[in-house]
Amino acid sequence: MPRIERLHIRNFRVLQDVQIGPLEPFSLFLGPNGCGKTTLFQVFGFLSSCLNTNVRTALEAQGGFRELRSRGQAGPIHIEIKYRTEKARPLLTYALTLNEKDGRPFVARELLKWRREARGKPYHFLDFEEGHGTAIRGSGENPEEERAEQRLDDPAILAVKGLGQMAAYPMVAAFRKFIEGWHLSYFMPTKAREIPEAGIAAHLSQTGDNLPLVTKYLFDEHRDTFDRILSRLAKRIPGLERVDARPTEDGRVILRFKDRPFKEPFVARFASDGTIKMFAYLVLLNDPSPPPLLCIEEPENQLHPKLLTILAEEFRAHSAQTQVLVSSHSPYLVNALKPNEIWWLQRKADGYAQAKSAAQVRGVPEFVEEGLRLGDLWVAGHLEGGNP
Repeated sequence: MPRIERLHIRNFRVLQDVQIGPLEPFSLFLGPNGCGKTTLFQVFGFLSSCLNTNVRTALEAQGGFRELRSRGQAGPIHIEIKYRTEKARPLLTYALTLNEKDGRPFVARELLKWRREARGKPYHFLDFEEGHGTAIRGSGENPEEERAEQRLDDPAILAVKGLGQMAAYPMVAAFRKFIEGWHLSYFMPTKAREIPEAGIAAHLSQTGDNLPLVTKYLFDEHRDTFDRILSRLAKRIPGLERVDARPTEDGRVILRFKDRPFKEPFVARFASDGTIKMFAYLVLLNDPSPPPLLCIEEPENQLHPKLLTILAEEFRAHSAQTQVLVSSHSPYLVNALKPNEIWWLQRKADGYAQAKSAAQVRGVPEFVEEGLRLGDLWVAGHLEGGNP
């Protein structure tokens, strides 16, 4: 499964020039309001939108090029991702530079490259400027692989979108598939309680509004996984004895929650928001076809602080197969993490964001070794400006 190791973002709103890395399979971003945590996740959503539509449409959804570009800045927007397809493979770099001309945005430069050796010459699988460039027909293992020249219909289309549909460009296709699989979660319990129209959904949506459909899909197609989710939910929520599922005549699945003190169970619509949210996260983390990247914003909302340590354990376990990036304001969640799993964002005097790793702060790893918890250190002001 691919893993993002480093990010470099320039001129993307408050992220005027931010470098983040190395990232762990499970990494958490914290910091005060307005520091850029949400903007960081918007970068992933923006790239996905560029791939699914085109650069022009994705920018319009963000208010346009000039609205997305950092205030007071000129020049292009630049996003660079360094990742590995496997642990032992070379580090790959995808770099996207966007600009505008006469009010029309376009892809100024798009690269996909790696170095076979630490000091070797960069090997470009993809190299495009304004809709024209070259791409390698192969896996990069053979230096003599054919380099084909291509031209796109529109300079606002990503080359990884056009060429990534062709089997002749396997490395480009693999990166396209990687982006397509990214999942951003902004779960809303109120949305999850809605009864959707009949249908099938194998994966949870961003807001969780299709949770009933995913519940039915897991019940029908992955019963072992579904039963495991219910068992874990009963263990995670204090006071719950068990959770059962019952199919209805109209094709739905009703969850029934049994509290220990009471004889009769109650149905899901009477469950708390926190219980519904924990169930949704367990569904997300037990997806039979998990996404390569999962971004979750502020999972602590509606959850009791004591559940956050459990949730951190779930995230860390899931990161063995899916990279998990989380943003948070909760010191209780931070208390369950290790220094190398935490990055915080803060605003500099010029108004733009900067990122720091807890593992790089003098004294913090030593405090943790002595038994102090990171959330407590954060609240006490030991993360150099990352205070909540």
